[in-house]
Amino acid sequence: MRSSGLRTAHFAAAAALAFALAALPAHGATYWTVPAVLKSFFASSKKVGYRKVVLSDAEAQEIGKRLGAQVKREWVVYVAESDGKTDGYAIKDEEKGMHEPIDFAVKFSTAGAVERIEILEYREAYGDEVRGDRFRAQFQGKTASDPITAGKDIDIVSGASISSRSVALGVKRDALVLQLALKRGAL
Repeated sequence: MRSSGLRTAHFAAAAALAFALAALPAHGATYWTVPAVLKSFFASSKKVGYRKVVLSDAEAQEIGKRLGAQVKREWVVYVAESDGKTDGYAIKDEEKGMHEPIDFAVKFSTAGAVERIEILEYREAYGDEVRGDRFRAQFQGKTASDPITAGKDIDIVSGASISSRSVALGVKRDALVLQLALKRGAL
């Protein structure tokens, strides 16, 4: 009898755990892969390659100081070309949301202005409203000279304030990295 009661208790506990896990919201969704977003960004380009950009310690510290956050030193900048002419650039990046990273890609003009951003993967339970056209359109035309700051020149999405700030910070960082790479002739 005792063993039967113990089995029943274990079964009940396992069933309760399974129910609780099934009731949790699904986290994370992939909307774009890097090849797909590059194909969309540069649909009319004949070729998309990449160049590695390595920041010096001083450059990374300077960008980090401007952003108020640490900046990695190694970057991959995608370069779209047609007939020997550069069509534009893109950077795939990530920035931490509330708990999880948000992967995004930024398309830049040859002059370094943001043309488009796309959220590639969003892992949080809520806040993915940053994928909306209205939020993303605010970045168009922005350059490294602009604030690109949520709550300043980028409106914060209600219910996605941390995600709004995270994406804005990431886009600003990418604009600064691209500006530096263009200035030093690395692209």
